[in-house]
Amino acid sequence: MTHSHLRSPYWRRTASVLAVAALCSLAACVARSDNPPSPDTVGTIVGDAISVQGPMSVDSTNGQFRTILRSGSDVQVKSGQAHIDLVEGGNITICGPAHFSVLKSGGSLTIALDSGTIHAHVDSQPALTIYTAQIQAHPVAIGGGPQDTLLGLDAAGTMCIRANRGAVRIEQQLTGQSLLIPQAGDVSIANGQLESLQTTTGRCTCELQLTAKPPDPVATEVSTLASTEELKKKAVAPKPAKPAAPAAATETSEPVYQVFMPPLHYDAKDSVQQEYDPQLIVLVRRARVRPTLIFQGKVEGDSIVAQSTPPPAPPKVDEVKKPEEDTTWNRVRTFFHKLWSPSS
Repeated sequence: MTHSHLRSPYWRRTASVLAVAALCSLAACVARSDNPPSPDTVGTIVGDAISVQGPMSVDSTNGQFRTILRSGSDVQVKSGQAHIDLVEGGNITICGPAHFSVLKSGGSLTIALDSGTIHAHVDSQPALTIYTAQIQAHPVAIGGGPQDTLLGLDAAGTMCIRANRGAVRIEQQLTGQSLLIPQAGDVSIANGQLESLQTTTGRCTCELQLTAKPPDPVATEVSTLASTEELKKKAVAPKPAKPAAPAAATETSEPVYQVFMPPLHYDAKDSVQQEYDPQLIVLVRRARVRPTLIFQGKVEGDSIVAQSTPPPAPPKVDEVKKPEEDTTWNRVRTFFHKLWSPSS
């Protein structure tokens, strides 16, 4: 296509028609967004981990996408919380993990709860009814005031109900037995049997969590060349002290040998250099004496008490007459005794 074709009246008329059509489609979109919601619209739902199946639609306002629940929508809250803003002005908070479906007909809203906990706040409309497999709960306004109800169902089949504002009428779907929980009542029901109703405190909890503060924007810094003044300041600034040298390695336990020799002598005038005396070489050996080995410990086992036995008494020795000392006088007396004896 050449530029001359673009300048022709035909192409200019075609471009004008396309522009008008685009403006008309944009105006139609805006008109549709301003239209009141359809009767089967329940409200908008937001959550971090939710899955919606069935009738639904997505609305975009100011670049933000919102999921609109319609009658028959099946919702699964995988974790965390989800929040539903009802078209009538109330709101419902769901604490996961939870699974439920919604059904709207006229001014009545029915929530079929399979698991999880819901916290419903309704002013006057719609008329809310919560169904489980065995129990039907219907909040009742007192004096035309608002209704604030918590209802939870765990995996074991235990249901908790708390009526913050207004009363709650519960009915057993199989037997038709019903009773009224007054305002500020907090009860639990096991296996859908109203006979097992017990008064509890703090079992139902599902409060709206405040949105976390968004992180501060990341600051971007662009590097620039240093100015002349900065270069002068850097040159004048004292240089940081050098780190101290690492300490010398500790001496090893191996012996160290050193050889001390006499200084070498060289005389250019002598053709034969004088050799040094090898006896002047000294070899030094340095070694670290190992300390005496001392063993410390204890002997395990039963202790043995040593018996102190007195030493045996020395045998008695008959006293032997000590011989007389051999002196000169004794010899003389013995001689005369033998001389005058009768045997002589």
